[in-house]
Amino acid sequence: MPADTVFILTAVALLIAAYLAGSLSSAILVSKLFGLPDPRSNGSGNPGATNVLRLGGRQAAALTLLGDMLKGLAPVLVAKHLGLPPLVLAGVALAAFLGHLYPVFFGFRGGKGVATFLGVLLGLSWWVGGGVVLTWLAMAAIARFSSLAALTAAFMAPLYLHWAGAPVEFLIVTVVMTTFLLWRHHGNIRKLLDGTESRISFS
Repeated sequence: MPADTVFILTAVALLIAAYLAGSLSSAILVSKLFGLPDPRSNGSGNPGATNVLRLGGRQAAALTLLGDMLKGLAPVLVAKHLGLPPLVLAGVALAAFLGHLYPVFFGFRGGKGVATFLGVLLGLSWWVGGGVVLTWLAMAAIARFSSLAALTAAFMAPLYLHWAGAPVEFLIVTVVMTTFLLWRHHGNIRKLLDGTESRISFS
């Protein structure tokens, strides 16, 4: 089989696998494991770690966060291990991210994508991903608003990539994901402006 054909088939297979991995909703699976209410119809209605924290506590939320990050990180690391070019790595990252937002296994109703966004960034660049994670943690600890922490971290991600000299494909896909995050958080932005946004509670 020609090398070009092998490359195309490998890239397509990884894109599909990344989307399917992203479609595994950690919030729903963890909630079922812990016997918690369905996060899609309880709390904020968002199948993400913050809502699981409200519904089931820190342990369930931590597992949800870890699962959502890993499903973004793992596909990108596999693509890196295979020595695929930046364009394919960026595509795999976007596929995993979109899988979380629009999961095929759960009626295309997914979360807001913050943890998976962090996971794919860690896969693309440990330095950049680590910086974004630290930004999120710092803002969450200071402001106690998960949405504000997510938006701040997302806006900083392209700057970190630029400062790190990352490939332009990484920068473009990160801007695309940041745009999706902004759109998915439009309700939270309105609540932040109105002063009605819920704060993170670790108790």
